[in-house]
Amino acid sequence: MAKPNRVYDSIVDLIANPDNPTPMVKMSEKINPNRDFSIYLKLERYNPFGSIKDRIALSMLKGIEFENGQCLVEPSSGNTGIALAALANAKGIPVEIAVPERIPEEKKTILRLLGVETLWEADDHLCPLFPDEGARGLVSAMLKSKGGEKYVSPNQYENELNVLAHYETTGPEIWEQTEGKIDYFFAGFGTCGTITGVGRYLKEKKPSVKIIGIEPAITEHNLPGMKRISDLTEVLVPKILDKSLIDDIVAVEDDDAYQTGIRLARKEGILVGPTTGAILYASLEYAKNSQGLAVVISPDDAFKYISFYQPYVKEHGKP
Repeated sequence: MAKPNRVYDSIVDLIANPDNPTPMVKMSEKINPNRDFSIYLKLERYNPFGSIKDRIALSMLKGIEFENGQCLVEPSSGNTGIALAALANAKGIPVEIAVPERIPEEKKTILRLLGVETLWEADDHLCPLFPDEGARGLVSAMLKSKGGEKYVSPNQYENELNVLAHYETTGPEIWEQTEGKIDYFFAGFGTCGTITGVGRYLKEKKPSVKIIGIEPAITEHNLPGMKRISDLTEVLVPKILDKSLIDDIVAVEDDDAYQTGIRLARKEGILVGPTTGAILYASLEYAKNSQGLAVVISPDDAFKYISFYQPYVKEHGKP
């Protein structure tokens, strides 16, 4: 248990702290009427920089040795960039972040607030198919260009430390919090570090656990941080994804994701991002015909997506 009066030496000490795991909240009957299928929402917004990506940012930075004058650079849909920028500030490392132009303005503002030296905006999809497109392509070109030796990129899409962070922290937290009673784990496909790391840990502890991956229903989606992997050729699938762990894939429409997020806010008072809405929606579909205990990853909160939520709130009213 966490010491109630503990004072930490650094904000960094709050990330993946075994004495202070991110909390879980059980969904009430207002959201999930099936009493035989309990849904626990793991709120990763309680990481110090507001998202599950704090875990991987810390893990990846520990694996890098910076030389004098080198700069951290990384493509991100926002959350990883925010975590890396905050950690870089704490460690005195300059940082540049490349983002898709279409991410919420709130995320860009936070990155600028953190003093990101250069915020590169790429005119691309939120999750481009090819590694040489958009924000990822921009960073790749910087690393390969003349003077590229001044840059260091963790490369979250291929870095095994991304997976390890969740195998060593998120997975064990979930196992302990559910007392090993977990039957289903729901997470989105993005870089695929969460679903691979947590899935691997849970399968080792309890092989019968079902790992359910959530993806957008279409490629041109409005769910920042999520990736549609169905029908992709092998070369385009994130290299750190272990497909052998995945028991099912559920595709979710944008509207269902946003409306579930709005419903959660109005029924439970829990403010989550649209990715959480998508993952929770998939678990609620499972709840119609399943029994057991499910854990749903909630990657972040609603505050970085207010501008994205606004049209859904105006158009649809009360869910």
